[in-house]
Amino acid sequence: MDIVTVSPKFQVVIPKRVREALNLRPGQKLLIFVTDGGLRLEPPRPISELRGMLKGKPWREDYRDRRDRY
Repeated sequence: MDIVTVSPKFQVVIPKRVREALNLRPGQKLLIFVTDGGLRLEPPRPISELRGMLKGKPWREDYRDRRDRY
């Protein structure tokens, strides 16, 4: 476990050990999520990787209100 400090500009440095383990590169974009009082960083996934992720999920007709069209 590493500890980082938040700078006056609200920046943090990802420790070298973590950067190397995750193969992070300068300029790489990351998504940030707030979860249960903590932060989670993930690289964005290509849209092609998301294909089929909802396969088998039940669909309900009330998920979308068809009255929203005029």
